[in-house]
Amino acid sequence: MKHPQLLFKNRIPGETVFFDGYRKSGGYEGLEKTIKSMSPAEVTELVKASGLCGRGGAGFPTGTKWSFFPSDQPGPKYLVCNCDEMEPGTYKDGVLLRTDPHQLIEGMIITAYALQTPEAYVFIRYAYEDCAQNLERAVAEAKEAGYLGKDILGSGFSCEIHVHRSAGRYICGEETALLSGLEGRRPNPRLKPPFPAVRGLFDRPTTVNNVETLANIQHIVTGGADWFKSLALTEEGAGTKLFGLSGHLEKTECFELPLGVTLDEIVNEHGGGVRGGKKFKACLPGGASTPYLAANHLDVPLDFTAITRAGSRLGTAGVTVFDEETCMVAVTLNLIRFFARESCGWCTPCRDGLPYVAWLLEQFEQGEATEEHLENLRGQFRNIAGRSFCALAEGAMGPVEGLFNCFEEELVDHIKKGRCPFK
Repeated sequence: MKHPQLLFKNRIPGETVFFDGYRKSGGYEGLEKTIKSMSPAEVTELVKASGLCGRGGAGFPTGTKWSFFPSDQPGPKYLVCNCDEMEPGTYKDGVLLRTDPHQLIEGMIITAYALQTPEAYVFIRYAYEDCAQNLERAVAEAKEAGYLGKDILGSGFSCEIHVHRSAGRYICGEETALLSGLEGRRPNPRLKPPFPAVRGLFDRPTTVNNVETLANIQHIVTGGADWFKSLALTEEGAGTKLFGLSGHLEKTECFELPLGVTLDEIVNEHGGGVRGGKKFKACLPGGASTPYLAANHLDVPLDFTAITRAGSRLGTAGVTVFDEETCMVAVTLNLIRFFARESCGWCTPCRDGLPYVAWLLEQFEQGEATEEHLENLRGQFRNIAGRSFCALAEGAMGPVEGLFNCFEEELVDHIKKGRCPFK
């Protein structure tokens, strides 16, 4: 089934669309409309009415987040774009910036106007050097055309965008850790409240949004809130979503699909089915920090609401598929090892709890687990989930939650057989 393309409408395999191509497809019309005929408050209300939810993982309503921002407060204020994108199975923002970087630049300028932030930063992971270069070229082109810099389109509003290359740690994806890293300090998460909208970058009001979130803004301005909502296939959804497919599929790439598309369509139509004709066993539906969905979930619509009812989260929509021959205990162990390594070490549940969870799962894989190990694993899930300083450990427990919800019998089989049954 073909679906309308919004963020990928200029997608050309192996090429990047820059200023001229972007303008031909209607680029910067949203900014011109914003500057010439809308007040900052009207832009915020339009985004709020559109139902756009953050595309970085949390899924919080974007317009509501903006409404907390003190746009009329005097003094420095900042907009920050989060392009850290270091979660396994998540790569959509990189694809977007390799395809059409001006979408992000235009979205950031409109957002900066709505929030009245004269300075904006793109915090981008170290491995995305090609994307950083694309952004720097797009910034230069937008400046030359008068869409960025001082007195944009004669409006009196000025904005500068800076591209900041991260040193690269998963914890930098947490927005307050990102702000600490942007200031040149160790990227430890900060206590909230105060939230970044009150005290963020350099202790000034700051809003942090994801790349894909910001790239949607100009389309909402030109198309309207009702049109944007109509792109989704469910009443709860709004807009399209970039789904990054990986794992045991015949076709692993990034697709733009409406919110509400079923898992079955993603796996069997866009992903070409499970590799080698094998059966679908499970998937991470929203990146490495989300609970598994199993074969009985193939008819679940992938939007923020329906997937929550199914016991998981849409997250970043990084869909990683596992076939029938995969040991889900081994998969979970691999993920927990990643999260334990990437912990900043600030709080006990994350610093000490995650390595212990990894050790427990290792006992299962080595054939040394007992019922006591199973109960300890269950206890660690209860002790860690909801008790860490930031969301890293909470997210790390997502696969563990999915393991108990969907594949607890595999843990029991490891104990009964004294080995991994899949080896």
